[in-house]
Amino acid sequence: MTDTLAKDHETVRAQQRTAAAQARRLKTLDSLFELRAFIALGVLIVVFSLLSDSFLTVDNVITMTRHVAINAILALGMLLVILKGGIDLSVGSTVGLSGVIAGELLQGLHLSPFDVVAYPQVWAVIVICIAVGALVGAVNGILVTRLNVAPFIATLGMLYVARATAMLISNGTTYPDLAGNPSTHNTGFDWLGQGRPLGLPVAVWIMIVLAALVAALLRSTPFGRWLYATGGNERATELSGVPVKRVKMAVYVISGACAAISGLIIASELTSAAPQAGDTFELNAIAAVVIGGAALSGGRGNVRGTLVGAFVIGFLADGLVILGVSTFWQMLIKGAVIIVAVILDQSQQRFRRRRAAASAVAVAAEDAEDDSRNPQRVTSEA
Repeated sequence: MTDTLAKDHETVRAQQRTAAAQARRLKTLDSLFELRAFIALGVLIVVFSLLSDSFLTVDNVITMTRHVAINAILALGMLLVILKGGIDLSVGSTVGLSGVIAGELLQGLHLSPFDVVAYPQVWAVIVICIAVGALVGAVNGILVTRLNVAPFIATLGMLYVARATAMLISNGTTYPDLAGNPSTHNTGFDWLGQGRPLGLPVAVWIMIVLAALVAALLRSTPFGRWLYATGGNERATELSGVPVKRVKMAVYVISGACAAISGLIIASELTSAAPQAGDTFELNAIAAVVIGGAALSGGRGNVRGTLVGAFVIGFLADGLVILGVSTFWQMLIKGAVIIVAVILDQSQQRFRRRRAAASAVAVAAEDAEDDSRNPQRVTSEA
């Protein structure tokens, strides 16, 4: 009897050790998956630094970070949409639309009834453009929440609507000079894209401020908790009293506003606005969010990972340009990076399920060993 109990104890301890070891290995792998965006960014910096002496110069890093900021601002809005399990394909077109509206306003509005040309001040132009971006987002939200249109279809339709609207307003032409005229008091728009307070481009400061605001929104407000809950299980969240439709509406409005800000920065940097601006930018934003560790199914993701994902996309694109890689290869490499990011995300989910199972086995084995050592406790519980 004693030998049998000893063998049982040894078997249980072996199972426990095996399960615990497997859980530790899976935890290590999970940690590596969590850091995949940081690892990818580090690898890019090392490789491009070895291949080009100009990659890590101060001026080039600032220039690349300015490019990253435009995509990161888009990605922050996209993060909120993806966290709730949606998608927004209209942000690229909203970028072009906001630039066109800025160009139209800065060139002057001809008021036929009064036979005058009105030149809104720059601050008013910026507010109007952001409001238009929010309006595009609101239409997306209405389609998704009120008319139950699938997010992919709703935002795909708005992609065409916003782009066509920009084309109609501009007649397909580019607004060539947005510097303004001192006599009309509409100068200063170029500062948004070319100003460098404290040595950093304005776009970078906007990225930092928006990132801090979105992080605070997700961590410290009920809206952030509702958003994660909605992405995790929308039906259960709705039954618990959370205003799911308002959450959905809000994230699309924020995404549209972020797209408008990016469009303003691009138009200001170039001092010109084209209706084609922002083409495929929605793919860059989605790629940054996915590379940063967010799940396309919703409920998982954070600002830190999204910013790192934006830096991966931006540094990769600029590094390939510095090396003289053709545009076609750039598109191929970028697409491959997105596919790998999704594969890694799915692999992480599988590892997490295996880790949870291994942890459960370890706990069960520990309980079984306790029961075998204390048969009186089992009898009393029975």
